[in-house]
Amino acid sequence: MSSRHIVVLDRGTLMPLPWAFDFEHHLTEHDDTPDNEAINRCRDAEIIITNKVKIDRATIEASPNLKMIAIAATGFEHVDIQAAQERGIIVSNIKAYGNDTVAEHAFMLMMALMRQLPAYQRDVAAGLWQNSPYFCHFGAPIHDVNGKTLLIFGKGGIGSALAQRAEAFGMKVIYGEHKHATACRDGYVPFAEALARADVISLHCPLNDQTRNLLGEEELKSLKPGCVIINVGRGGLVDETALIAALKYGGLGGAGFDVITNEPPTEGNPLVNTHLPHLIVTPHMAWGSQEAMTRLFHMLIDNINKGMAGTPQSVVAPK
Repeated sequence: MSSRHIVVLDRGTLMPLPWAFDFEHHLTEHDDTPDNEAINRCRDAEIIITNKVKIDRATIEASPNLKMIAIAATGFEHVDIQAAQERGIIVSNIKAYGNDTVAEHAFMLMMALMRQLPAYQRDVAAGLWQNSPYFCHFGAPIHDVNGKTLLIFGKGGIGSALAQRAEAFGMKVIYGEHKHATACRDGYVPFAEALARADVISLHCPLNDQTRNLLGEEELKSLKPGCVIINVGRGGLVDETALIAALKYGGLGGAGFDVITNEPPTEGNPLVNTHLPHLIVTPHMAWGSQEAMTRLFHMLIDNINKGMAGTPQSVVAPK
């Protein structure tokens, strides 16, 4: 068997562990790849490994030897699935490697905002406690999560893992139906009713035409005063400009976001450019615990080995 050419487009996003492919191969590794350079770097590849580098139709058509696109993530919006299907190219992704770590991050953001952690950190840094006449300092109002209603959009592995943690803290968990649904499924609450009941909203759904701006200006205005929004799903699920307005001038209690519409925000972003004590933004790292990244790396290798052995798994395309 001839040596298979594997091109890794964004090695810097993966754990620095040794590859363990069980077939003859030679590697070309790039720490990172701008989207406009992918087509040239992939021309001779039989296997492309990408985390977030875009693989479009032009790149696929310019890669005559391509047999497999191995996505080192769960999301596959950056790969032209239709173009791969037409060529019979295997596209695999990594499922369920980070359910616990992303759920923990979402829970951390929720707790930090309900307990006003950023606000009190700022108060201490500004000397307000040091200059208080009392043993304690109270600024922003803090709230318990016990007894509160957590609305989750997305009942997959991450949403379910978050629900388990929230219920352990005494929260009432409900799942929201699709925004434009004409009927409500068992185990779900109609969209508008769910929004009205929520004390905390956590988003765990993919970004598509149906979910883009799931929470826009009107939805944000309809929420309970003090409601907290968590987004560890995808940038674009919330209208970011409307969110900042709701945080500044409305009754929104807080927002914790690990994802934004443009990543990285090289040209700025409303959430990154705004500094508020009840806004927490983390740099799309909820998935990246050492345990989860190690698990992802080994699952990625297994996907590729199985694909090249003729028994592909975790296949996105072809169907």
